[in-house]
Amino acid sequence: MSKNNRRLFLKEMILSSLSVPLLSFGVFSSPPQRIQKGDMYYRRLGRTGLLISEISLGGSPLPDWAIMRQVIDRGVNYIDTSHTYMNGNSERQIGKLLKEVGRDKVYVGTKFHLRSHWSEESIISSVEGSLKRLQTDTIDVLLIHGASNPKNLTDVRVLSAFEKMKKDGKFRFNGLSCHSHHHEVITEAVKCGQYDMVQLGYNVFDIEDTQQDIKTYSDYLGTSGIRRVINMAYDRDIGVIAMKVLKVGGKRQNLDRYRTGSASLYQAMLKWALENRQVTSIVTEMLNRTQLEEDLSVVNSPLLPKERKKLFQYAAENCGDYCHMCGTCKNHCPQGIETTSILRYLAYFEGYGKKERARTLYSRLSPEKTAKACTECGQCDQSCPYGVSVNQRIHEADSLLA
Repeated sequence: MSKNNRRLFLKEMILSSLSVPLLSFGVFSSPPQRIQKGDMYYRRLGRTGLLISEISLGGSPLPDWAIMRQVIDRGVNYIDTSHTYMNGNSERQIGKLLKEVGRDKVYVGTKFHLRSHWSEESIISSVEGSLKRLQTDTIDVLLIHGASNPKNLTDVRVLSAFEKMKKDGKFRFNGLSCHSHHHEVITEAVKCGQYDMVQLGYNVFDIEDTQQDIKTYSDYLGTSGIRRVINMAYDRDIGVIAMKVLKVGGKRQNLDRYRTGSASLYQAMLKWALENRQVTSIVTEMLNRTQLEEDLSVVNSPLLPKERKKLFQYAAENCGDYCHMCGTCKNHCPQGIETTSILRYLAYFEGYGKKERARTLYSRLSPEKTAKACTECGQCDQSCPYGVSVNQRIHEADSLLA
């Protein structure tokens, strides 16, 4: 099937799916424990037993102090951060918050990287720095940041560091966040039994996993595979937190035409993800009062049929520009260009407004890992299961981010 025909098929598939019952798009039986307190609902984060607010606060970046306090007052009890966010200032602000509102009011998840020359010692040192900035003795959830190599999950250095820090009381539960190669990484995390939770991208573009008759690669079969690995984690009682739920495909655009009455497209995206009761919480940034009200108002609010129709229309019209971070293009690049990472940085720049962060991350790539090393062989475009024009997009990224 050619790329254009495949893309046309996909659009027809999504639009025709508007009449399919709700159960086909993420409502699962046997939901995890869910309780209400005030206006917020809380779900159990797998075997951790932590009851996490259905909407959580992302820490890259954090809102100003007044908004952050209001977020907590409205029932949000989980904040996601990392030692790198805002050059450590995200953790510092959260530490100040913990002192002011009380440590028992907020669960904190923070992360460490496995970058070049990492070791057991560097992991422990990174976490000790996070503890100091957070002004706490114990991190509630400690994650590997952006795990992309499944072998790292069972590396003796990683497991030994976790074991020592757990023994010393430096964290309660462990997990990982995953930006790419979700199928391989999450599968390993589930099978090895060493992780309590996973955090991964999950959004409306993942409805593509209903297209069964597009043959590409055995590990993806033309699908994102995200809902499959979420189900796998849930079955093993491993908690799941969704991120990048509000990710948009392609370049920043005016989304008002996808509004349904008073409901914005972003609210429809959040509602769609929360339909999946195997997901504990959605991490999202709430940088101002408008975003706070927009995001928190979706709690316990069902996705209406007319909202679903607009949402799926949006996905159909933009699927060709959306990268699922499956890593297939990178695996097929003879030059070893970091195509998946580059497309993620481009999304930060175009879709999230994180222009400086995108440029900073791109600058860390050596030239031979960017579009500058591209030989125009076309393998990336040919291998992409979703028909994304990878070659064009990485060159656009180079012109915008270099």
